[in-house]
Amino acid sequence: MDFWLILYIIDWVLFGIMALTALYMLLFTIASLFYNQKETPKTKHQNRFIILIPSYKNPRVVHTVKSVLAQSYPQRLFDVTVISDHNDEMTNFRLAQEPVTLLTPNFKKSTKAKALQLAINNLPQFKIYDIVIVLDGGSLVDVEFLDQMNEAFESSGTKAIQAHRTSRNRDTTAARMGAIFEEINNSIFRRGHVALGLSAGLCGGGNAYDFNWFKQNIMQVKSPWEVKEIETLLVRQHIYVEYFDHILVYDEKRRTAEDFNQERGNWIRAQFQAFLRNIYRLPSALFGQQYNYIDKIIQWSLPPRLIMMAIIIGMSIILPAIYMTLVFKWWILFAIVLLICALATPDYLVDDKWDSTFYKVPLIPMKSFPGLSKIADYFDNLEQKRAQKDKKNKKK
Repeated sequence: MDFWLILYIIDWVLFGIMALTALYMLLFTIASLFYNQKETPKTKHQNRFIILIPSYKNPRVVHTVKSVLAQSYPQRLFDVTVISDHNDEMTNFRLAQEPVTLLTPNFKKSTKAKALQLAINNLPQFKIYDIVIVLDGGSLVDVEFLDQMNEAFESSGTKAIQAHRTSRNRDTTAARMGAIFEEINNSIFRRGHVALGLSAGLCGGGNAYDFNWFKQNIMQVKSPWEVKEIETLLVRQHIYVEYFDHILVYDEKRRTAEDFNQERGNWIRAQFQAFLRNIYRLPSALFGQQYNYIDKIIQWSLPPRLIMMAIIIGMSIILPAIYMTLVFKWWILFAIVLLICALATPDYLVDDKWDSTFYKVPLIPMKSFPGLSKIADYFDNLEQKRAQKDKKNKKK
């Protein structure tokens, strides 16, 4: 086959996939600008909560427990269960001093689903709960968090709600990138979806479910990526996920590039697995007009943002050296993706460190590759030296 024909095919296939992904993101990003937060009226009815906090090798779970126990909500109406998996003895000792149920499993292969199943199986039979909340170890909540959750559940009329997960730390480049990605996800997969009448996407923590529904369905979850399986169960059962932007959960972001890349890799694998497990249901979803299910399958089929950006940047750099006229559409697409990111990123994240974070974006995924990690470290060290010089000049 002719070289140029192969090049044209590769170019247009890749461009078509990336353009469709950008179009999907653009649609929901624009929709997010018209999102109106629903008012949650005060209610006299007070639900009984069980808060589950799975924590794998995370000593900061102690801070999570303290923030939950400091709630303004009546303490007789909520219980806390911590699943401390492979945490050190000191962390478990500190947790044991708090008025919580402490479970210390030692799973050979730890997963969040196993931790949640263990917690449900160990709840007292004589206690009745209305709502279960799942929080990540290391997350923090405001003192009125449970009051807000109670009002949200009463006003939503659904069995699943998602709170606004936001970053509690932006002290490193990886953490700032995590914070930016989190808010872009909130814009596209939560505010944008709800604005168009579709179900909000779930994220790893800050979820609340009807207790009886969760108790029955969590036992069906088998994979390490419980969020995708729970999302699948919800859409199959036609349960709408409501999103509340004003209920904040302060999540701890990964501080190193290695941890950041590992987390993104896990999410990519989870997305790929969810797509493979659900693609065969697309025809029945189309005929049944199950719009939330159709949206989820489309969402899982799209390439992740980091891969999309890597392909767009790569094609934008390589094609001018091969055939100049092929690259113009990629430059336009790159500009559109930058516009999407700008619209989806809230103003509070555009601070004095925004520029340095933006320029370091390509360096983070480069550290996953042995041949490129040294180049990334070189530029990272240059940036650190410049930052140190700037500090010295300011002191002078």
